[in-house]
Amino acid sequence: MDISFKFDPEVHIGADTLSMAGTICRRHGERIMISADHTLDPQTVNRLKEILEDSGIETIVFDGIEEDSPVDMAENIVELSQAAHCNAIVGFGGRKTQLIARMAAIMAPMRISVFELLEGRMFQNKFLPLISIPVEGLDSFSLTENFIAADPRNRLIKSIQSPHGLYSAVIIDSSLFKFAPNVAAVYILEGFFSALEAYCSAKANFLSDALLERSLSFFAKLLKSGMNADIYAQASFLTALGNSASSPGAGAALAYAINARFPVSKQVCSAVLLPFMAEKLASARPEKMARVASFLGNTKAASVAEAANSTADGIRRCMEALHVKPDLKEFNISLDRLAAGVVAARNLDFVANSPWIVSEEEVLKIMRDII
Repeated sequence: MDISFKFDPEVHIGADTLSMAGTICRRHGERIMISADHTLDPQTVNRLKEILEDSGIETIVFDGIEEDSPVDMAENIVELSQAAHCNAIVGFGGRKTQLIARMAAIMAPMRISVFELLEGRMFQNKFLPLISIPVEGLDSFSLTENFIAADPRNRLIKSIQSPHGLYSAVIIDSSLFKFAPNVAAVYILEGFFSALEAYCSAKANFLSDALLERSLSFFAKLLKSGMNADIYAQASFLTALGNSASSPGAGAALAYAINARFPVSKQVCSAVLLPFMAEKLASARPEKMARVASFLGNTKAASVAEAANSTADGIRRCMEALHVKPDLKEFNISLDRLAAGVVAARNLDFVANSPWIVSEEEVLKIMRDII
């Protein structure tokens, strides 16, 4: 067969969909654990608590997660959820909060540690139902069967298998998306990058192509006109769904690897890697990259190859117009300290779905160019 696809989570997208959280969570019981960002406006967290309490749900809130929090913080959530006999976990916040909530939901019923999970202990289909409420969109692994986490012992990234049916629901409320003007551009570029890699993946198919072409056109529009929360929410969901039908690639692995070892956001890493990956993909998937070039406004190329090769330049022009720096030199990243992380990233299973030969020498060369 060309494709076998089953989509599980109940998904709600749009402004003020947060109001549905009570109805959704009530299905799982009367006690819910809320795992929230420390930086979220307290009024926003209180709004969610009130919505749940109005549905007869007792809430326990853990709001100590920050962007640089290690993933073993999931053990704190597990301990609290077990002590309070919680029936489900809500991940309310950004990417790190979603990751830690996902790990806690897997760990809680089995009473295993983060390190046992990182080392591949089987989950035996036992987990707490997870409701995801992101405040900055979904990432490449939000709806996939595996996800990436950094081992706090050595800051190397690992791929963790996600149990089937873990997510009960995903609520994408665009009114919660609050991007500062100086960071909105890197979120758009990151989304474009995630969609681009899955679109060109060796695992791509007609379904992922349909989803990701639409997503790429949305992100291209945002690159030209600026952030629009509703469009970004839709593009983000389409990208996550497209990745679940296709696969992330080497660029996603490298962005996570840099973020794991240095204080550089994953969004910035993705933005900087984007034009370099576009150059690789232009050679490997010229027809698709020519299509991407048309989304960016290049409709005058004489040939498919010329159009494909213009994509990286078009992206660099967008980055310059948006005042996004083209490298990571300001962070003083040491290649010696980064090398082990890059090699570990390159060896992750899903990287094999990249349509170009991802050798250690090649990825280290890309790292030299950007740092």
